[in-house]
Order: sequence, then C-alpha cells, then structure tokens
Amino acid sequence: MMTIISRLLVVSALLSVPSNAFVSGKPNKPRSSRLKAAPYKIGAKTEGVLMNNRFVVDSLRKVVPDDMEMSDVDLLRFALAYPDDKAGAEEALKNAIEWRKTTGKHIVDAAKDAVAKATANGGWENEVVRDAAPHADVINDFITPKAVITTSTEDGDLVYVIRASQIDDKELMNKASVEQVCDFFMYAKEVHNIVANKRSEKGRLCSVLFANDISGVRKAPDKRFSQALTSSSDQYESLYPSLAGPTMILNLPLILQAFVGLLKPLFPKSVQERLVFKRAPVLASLKELTPLGTDPLIKTKFVREVVSLLP
Repeated sequence: MMTIISRLLVVSALLSVPSNAFVSGKPNKPRSSRLKAAPYKIGAKTEGVLMNNRFVVDSLRKVVPDDMEMSDVDLLRFALAYPDDKAGAEEALKNAIEWRKTTGKHIVDAAKDAVAKATANGGWENEVVRDAAPHADVINDFITPKAVITTSTEDGDLVYVIRASQIDDKELMNKASVEQVCDFFMYAKEVHNIVANKRSEKGRLCSVLFANDISGVRKAPDKRFSQALTSSSDQYESLYPSLAGPTMILNLPLILQAFVGLLKPLFPKSVQERLVFKRAPVLASLKELTPLGTDPLIKTKFVREVVSLLP
C-alpha cells in the first residue's frame, strides 16, 4: 500500500506543482504568504478580472524591461496571486523576470519559437513542439503521447493528462540526467503558459487542469525520477502564478480510496485547495492516452468527463 502511495505522491508532484528545474536551490526571495493558487473562478471573463485589477497590472507593467514581452494577462496572473499585496506581486514578478532572462532563457525562447511554428498554419502541429523540447532526442522515447498529453476543454482550458504507469522511468533515468528531465517538463509548462495566456485574451481566463491517472500504478518510482520531480516543484507558482486549476487524482485503486482523507494532508497546502479525488471511467477505459489527441469523439467524452468532475 505504501508503495502505491509513494508513486501517487511523486506523480502528483509532477502535475500539481511542476516548476523551475534550472535553479538548484529555492527562489532567492521567499514568496508572499498571501499567494493564492486559484484566486478567481474558472471561466471568469478576462475583461472583467482585468478591469478589477487594472491598477496593479499597470503598476507591474513598470517593472517589465523594455526588451521583454509580457501581456496584460501575464501581469494579471501575478496581481491575482497576491491580492491586496502589490509589493508581493512586484517582488514575484521581478524574480520571474530574472529567471526568464538568465537561467530559464533557453526554455522560454525554445517554447516561444515552437508555439509560433506549431500555429503558423492556423492549427496546431504537436510534433513541432515535441521535437523542440530540451533533450527531446533522449526523452521523447519515454515521455510519449501514450503516457503524457495535453488537450483542451470545449471552453478552452488546457487539460494536462499523465498516466505514470506507462512511463519507464527507470530506463529514462538511465539515459537522461535529473537536470535534463527537469528541463523537459519546465518547457512543457512554458508552452502551457503561452497557449493559456493567448487564449485568455479572447474572452475567458484560461487555466491548466491537471488530470493524474493512477491506473496501472504497481511500483514505486525510480529514485532519480523522484529527485527530478522534487527538484522541479518549488517555483511553479512563483513563475506561473494563477495558471494552475484543480488537480485531479483519477482512478485511485479501491484499496486506497478509503484513505483519501489521510492522503490529502500530504500535499502542499496550495495544492490541497484544488485537489480532487475521483473516478474517471472514460479515461480508465483507454489502454493508452494517444486517442485523446487523435480521436475527436473520445477526446470530447473525456474533456466533458473532466469538466463534470471539477469542484
């Protein structure tokens, strides 16, 4: 039982608090205690939320260097994460800008270029994005659409789905370093950030919903894989505040469902606020996740299932 719990917690760390993988320590300055994980209702109109936070957004604009592009939506997310704490929002933004200009610059640049190429023809070329990921030549053999995929709800929220049982983490970590794996996942978060913020400009403030499918988990994770996920968990909300929506732990084995009340306190408080344990029959019926990106009917059934499970 504890083996399964261990695996659950590691995978959940990947989904619910994925973060900066390139700074070996914690952020230079502590985050404000007022940071909120989900400070607005999912589906809120961007125009209205922006109007209510215009003063802080305009103030944050003065912090952004002339050579850096940050939209009003980018800045709005910092304002929302630090309600009634303009100084805290400015501090968090400065730290994020520093990361984007230094340690994370290659991730930010790669994601920006990949999204531009993937959407050049008006659609979405996913292979372009996958191939542009850091260390893709090694990691793409293990992190495939069978195990990890991002899709969208009909309202435009992103749904990041992972089924850890279909990742050979031991063999992956025999081929890639902890830092390389962290780089790879951080790139995915930056892509999510670009897409969600662009969509948010058109009507509603989009979130990233995390769907963590526990189906098939039978063993503890490779320690190096755990290290990679742990080392990438400290700075997500400081770099991408107000982006994460609910974290869903789906298809938990029956033997563990009775222990949900004991599991929840093991997660960070910011994650507990948006944590959902549910059964997802549509997802459980899939032998792999690939159909979520190739079969429109299955995708529609799944995203409607996800929406129905939201708190």
